[in-house]
Amino acid sequence: MIRVNLDVMMAKRKMSLTELAEKVNITMANLSVLKTEKARAIRFSTLDAICKVLNCQPGDILEYLPDEEKK
Repeated sequence: MIRVNLDVMMAKRKMSLTELAEKVNITMANLSVLKTEKARAIRFSTLDAICKVLNCQPGDILEYLPDEEKK
């Protein structure tokens, strides 16, 4: 399972979903789908833009959890 820690990075940067959506040029709906871990995929260009805006690494946003840690 891949966990999306976007909300954690946004909180660390004191950035709202609206502000991040505007800066990344993505709809709030699509960003919300990613944030709530309902996305099935993410484009590298989107991940790149998010990392630029939040000044972080992809690993700060995406975390792999083995099946036994899903709970």
